[in-house]
Order: sequence, then C-alpha cells, then structure tokens
Amino acid sequence: MGVPAFFRWLSRKYASIVVHCVEEKGKECNGVCIPVDTTKPNPNEVEFDNLYLDMNGIIHPCTHPEDKAAPKNEDEMMVAIFEYIDRLFNIVRPRRVLYMAIDGVAPRAKMNQQRSRRFRASKEGAELVEEKTRIREEVIGKGGYLPPDEIKERFDSNCITPGTEFMDNLAQCLRYYVAERISNDPGWKNVTVILSDASVPGEGEHKIMDYIRRQRAQPNHDPNTHHCLCGADGKTLN
Repeated sequence: MGVPAFFRWLSRKYASIVVHCVEEKGKECNGVCIPVDTTKPNPNEVEFDNLYLDMNGIIHPCTHPEDKAAPKNEDEMMVAIFEYIDRLFNIVRPRRVLYMAIDGVAPRAKMNQQRSRRFRASKEGAELVEEKTRIREEVIGKGGYLPPDEIKERFDSNCITPGTEFMDNLAQCLRYYVAERISNDPGWKNVTVILSDASVPGEGEHKIMDYIRRQRAQPNHDPNTHHCLCGADGKTLN
C-alpha cells in the first residue's frame, strides 16, 4: 500500500486524526505588511520542536503550479518557494530544528523509473512546442494575428534533478534566504537550520528519516521531542 492510499485508509478509519490547523495571517497597517510574530505560542495549542520539509513537494508546485499562473522567470520561482516555507514555518513554529531536504541522487533501482518519466515528459514538452508553433504559423499564414505572449516558453520540470544549474541556483538562494531569516526574524534566531541540498545523495524523505534515527541514537536525545514532517507524499498544503 502506497503512502497516499495508506493515509486515505487511516483517515477514513480514524477520522479524528485529521484536524484543520489554525493559520495566523500577517496584517497590513498604512500600506505596510506586518509579518506574523512566530515567537508567540502556536495558535494550534501544540508546540513543535523540529520541522522537517521534503523540499521537492514544495519546489514542484511553486515552479509549475496547476491552480494558478506559472511564475514568469526563475526569480519568481525562488520567491514562491520562500513564501511557501515562510507559510509552513508560521503554522508549525519549530523551536529547535528546521530540516530542509532536497532529493539528491536516487538509488540505482529508482533511476530507471525517473529516467523513463523524464524522457516521457521531455518528449511531451517538445510535442507541445511543435503543436503551438504549427498553430501560430497557420494563424499567421491565414492573415490572422497571434500575440507573442500567447505562446510562452514552457518550464522544463526535468531541471528539478541533481546536477542541474537550476538546482545549484536553488541551493544558493536557500542559503541566502536562511541567513536573511536568521538575521532578521526573531522566530528563527534560536532555531538550528539544516539544508541538505541535491549534492547529498538520497531522496528527501529518506534523508529526513536518517537524521531522525541518528538523533534518537544520541545519548542526550530527548524522547519527548515533538516532530512535524511535511511532504507531498502524505498530503499537501492548500
């Protein structure tokens, strides 16, 4: 049974485990946006120590969303990712650790599956571009007019894979983002932030579980540590 199927079965059998979180929104005063004070107690009346983010579940919907207009360029993609992390941080408000894990090089067994999926996505993308080009030529050939922005350059999601320039830029931007938040946001000051980028082998959820296991093996580990894990395999934030 896969994770989504297991979660569906679990939530149906034990309906009370699914609860709606309380999300405190930032306020606007005289045109100035006042961010949420994450140093205050969690409005959900639950205090979490560690927050773990499976970043690929954030990167994909931010770079090519299905329910809204896609970002125009890479800068807008990075901003969307930062805003998503901010939102999760504001909801959970971890007090000790924020662990962000990006998928690194996958095990050999999964590489074949990934390669097949990416080749198919690349082929479909090329076919889509060809079809749009054909339609443009037909419309113009008949004396019609098609605005240039009607056919936009398609974002190739295959670049969200270890070793690409996009992933290297993302890692650099995330390091800048973390440094900025720690310097300017009081809620981040006492939190240990760990970024495991695409240069570290292993899938995001595996790296997170390895980290938790290593921490539990430490002699000074607190067994009452309250964990929160957010990833697209279980559920997504709407």
